[in-house]
Amino acid sequence: MMKYGKKIAAISLAAAFGLSAQQALAVDEHYISGAAAVGGTDVVAYHTVGKPTAGSSNYAATYQGVTWHFASAENKALFEANPAKYAPAYGGWCAGGASKGKKVPTKPELWAIVDGQLYLNSSPKVHNNLFLANTEKVISKGESNWKVIFATSREALLAQ
Repeated sequence: MMKYGKKIAAISLAAAFGLSAQQALAVDEHYISGAAAVGGTDVVAYHTVGKPTAGSSNYAATYQGVTWHFASAENKALFEANPAKYAPAYGGWCAGGASKGKKVPTKPELWAIVDGQLYLNSSPKVHNNLFLANTEKVISKGESNWKVIFATSREALLAQ
């Protein structure tokens, strides 16, 4: 019952801000903290400068119904030209969590780029002992689980 409480709260919050059902679904798919995807961290910077960098609402873009912040106009333009290249796996939710069938918030400093894809994790333990120790297995399980996690979230949101 508790897992639906968060979804109901998300839908209620979305409705309070005048978001459509599709926008509410986008919010549920992506990890949002502080009104922006991935807590406002510039996801392009992971690829270009090799570290998490705070984004700014001055350089904001919308992708899949979610606001993304960037540190510069250049990074915003790179993202807008190819958002799928820069958007993190699992909507920015924890890769280790996805491999276990769960949506877990992430920390921007716990990251890895594997085959050009950005992965974020929730804790040093998950990042080091699970993700980095078993990267291929975690990604494989995360990919198959994410389809179920997102489908379950989508069904619950649409049933409201």
